[in-house]
Amino acid sequence: MTAADINRTIVAVWRIEQPRLITSLSRMLRDVPLAEDLTQEALLAALEHWPTSGVPAKPGAWLMATAKRRALDHLRRTQMLARKHEMVARDLEQEQDSMPDLDGRLDDDIGDELLRLIFTACHPLLSREARAALALRMICGLTTEEIARAFLLPDATIAQRIVRAKRTLSESGLAYETPRGGELSERLASVLEVVYLIFNEGYTAARGVDWLRPQLCNEALRIGRVLISIAPREPETHGLLALMELNASRAAARVDGTGEPILLLDQNRALWDQLQIRRGLQALARARALGGANGFYVLQAAIIACHAQATTAEATDWPRIAGLYAGLTDLVRSPVIELNRAVAVGMAEGPAPALAMVERLAHEPALKNYHLLDSVRGDLLQKLGRHQDARAAFEAAAGLAGNQREKELLRRRAAEAADAAGSS
Repeated sequence: MTAADINRTIVAVWRIEQPRLITSLSRMLRDVPLAEDLTQEALLAALEHWPTSGVPAKPGAWLMATAKRRALDHLRRTQMLARKHEMVARDLEQEQDSMPDLDGRLDDDIGDELLRLIFTACHPLLSREARAALALRMICGLTTEEIARAFLLPDATIAQRIVRAKRTLSESGLAYETPRGGELSERLASVLEVVYLIFNEGYTAARGVDWLRPQLCNEALRIGRVLISIAPREPETHGLLALMELNASRAAARVDGTGEPILLLDQNRALWDQLQIRRGLQALARARALGGANGFYVLQAAIIACHAQATTAEATDWPRIAGLYAGLTDLVRSPVIELNRAVAVGMAEGPAPALAMVERLAHEPALKNYHLLDSVRGDLLQKLGRHQDARAAFEAAAGLAGNQREKELLRRRAAEAADAAGSS
């Protein structure tokens, strides 16, 4: 295995294990930022040792043991109350003495501990924007760049939010907890946002060579199901779960055998998971029964339900989808939602009115580097027979796309537009 292969392996293992490491150390130390720092030290140790010693047979267990040794060293260096020092250090030493049990636990699900960490990061003492950024970066393992893409903000802005939030969390001594009652309601909206963004990154990855990151989608779904048990009468918890279930039902049809993306209208609907669709529709019905028909996640789930219930692409109720997007824009002022509404209008009414909507969005600061703006514009121009303009739009979109699969797809569409221009 070459040094480059080992480095790729370290990055892959790290993305999988980081939440488990932070969860385990946070539970013991009751200090989330410190736990995150110590897991970073374990990563640096792997980068230092594995290129020469080789990748361990159980890389997750190696990282966990290293992180816990760092934690024990920190406790020994730090002046703490004697009782806390002795209690936590004893627990750590006992776990290190029973590594076979620790290795076995690494194969188990994270359980509710990750959700407890997300609730901790979503404390009202932090701003709403900082809560989500902190949870996504520290606990869920998303990069600053991926988070910035989710919020359509510069990387530096997100980095500053995370640094300030970590400082606040560390200095305040906030409890590591799952709140109840009023405290839960106060944090729930931010927790739902974090889970929503985790799923979105898994569903369409911002960076890398793979268009899908199934592990993130599955983890978001797991947390969403746990949230239902914690807040069973909150319509938006059911709405978010419905949205994720319905979107995830299409996973098998979204890429071909080589991992290349397949767009919605071209997907083989026989591959859609009907059991997952039924679960999603049931969650949507429950959200509506609880009075949440006009909620942010419920409206989005209703849009995806229109696709899920259409047996063919031609049978899709595009006028209804456009109306649901209009309801979303009344609820939340978002240029991304308006762009999605333009797509639906284009399908329902034709490309000309949709293109007019897209052109009005061209000067939105939040969409300045948003590749899907040019992608949608290119698709509408292509349908209008303006093939040269479509080629330029697709090329611009490819230049902005961070995901390699998506970039290649957009380049192919640009080439198709160029061919169409040459033959017209």
